[in-house]
Amino acid sequence: MTATVRPAAVAGSWYPGTAAAITAEVDQYLDAARDVSAPGRVIALVSPHAGLRYSGPVAAHGYRLLRGRSPLTVVLVGPSHRAAFGGVALQAHGSWETPLGRVPIDEEVAGGLLGAGAGVLEHPDVHRDEHSLEMQMPFLQRLVSDLRIVPAMMGSQSRHEVDSLAEALASALSGREDVIMVASSDLSHYQPAPVANQQDAVVVEHVGQMDAAGLMDRLETHENVACGGGPVVAVMKAARALGADQATVLKYADSGDVGPRDKSHVVGYLSAALTASS
Repeated sequence: MTATVRPAAVAGSWYPGTAAAITAEVDQYLDAARDVSAPGRVIALVSPHAGLRYSGPVAAHGYRLLRGRSPLTVVLVGPSHRAAFGGVALQAHGSWETPLGRVPIDEEVAGGLLGAGAGVLEHPDVHRDEHSLEMQMPFLQRLVSDLRIVPAMMGSQSRHEVDSLAEALASALSGREDVIMVASSDLSHYQPAPVANQQDAVVVEHVGQMDAAGLMDRLETHENVACGGGPVVAVMKAARALGADQATVLKYADSGDVGPRDKSHVVGYLSAALTASS
């Protein structure tokens, strides 16, 4: 199969358009998060995906834990904002390109996922304009010198789709300590900060308790919970199956904490680590 290079879709808008500017901004956020820690070996992260100036200060708390982990394959699991489809769409071949360079797809891991889940399909085209996974790349490329990725985007985020993906991840990644998962999700959208913070606190509690079932129930019974709630649940379930026995909530904030500090309609952001104590 011809190698496919997926060019950056939101460089120069959602994050800077040059390597030097990306490096400076990412390093600023990593330095500010220098006191972060989580017990055990990182199996998975939960990370936001808004514009870097808004969600980057939160995302840095999780990504800082990856410093020194190389080589590393990262399975990126996020929601589709632009394309409607069922199942989970992978890019299984080629590479992704940003101003920081090209990152190859881990074709072995991608092949394992394709073989492990009936709803996991090779569908690179739907990744072309999506930002939810690309917004994880500045931190990963800055911190991991020998990096490979597997981009996986969820369509409907139904309970069946979530469970199927969790099983596929647990099967394909079993025994692979050189692979972690990242669930890409923002939380509630465009509500007054007091309302958003109260609603987001429920999600944060579910993640902190590794309560995937409780979070799935909330996603099905409440609106505006998390745009990537399905990816978070799938990754939480897979992480537990892969040995994660604790979750650490590293940082919560909302978009009103930066920029013009408008608290009238905010988006919530969470960084968390799922780790194995042994």
